[in-house]
Amino acid sequence: MTDRQLVVAAALILLIGVAAGAFGAHALKRNVTPDMLSVWQTAVLYQLVHGLGLLAIAALGARFGSPLLAAAGGFMLAGIIIFSGSLYILVLSGTKWLGAITPIGGGAFIIAWALVALAAYRAS
Repeated sequence: MTDRQLVVAAALILLIGVAAGAFGAHALKRNVTPDMLSVWQTAVLYQLVHGLGLLAIAALGARFGSPLLAAAGGFMLAGIIIFSGSLYILVLSGTKWLGAITPIGGGAFIIAWALVALAAYRAS
């Protein structure tokens, strides 16, 4: 993805994260258990934090043009979709097996941040 595409993706992810947080705080909390609401809040938190991370990766990519940063952006985006997405679906559908794929998204986050660190190390 280009840096511009990453910025667009990050902005949309952040927009959806804010909407998901509002949905959880107002509509969802009356319809799910406190444990499931906590799962929803975790999904929102990770989506927002890593959406900002994706925005930072795009800005760094525009500045330094590193292929490592481009790869980090891809891993960050995949992590958001897999991690937060699986938790949202888990809460909304009650499909418990989705919890088993959530760590794949977490692994993608870890790889993304490692690539950012490596790109910064190589740039200095």
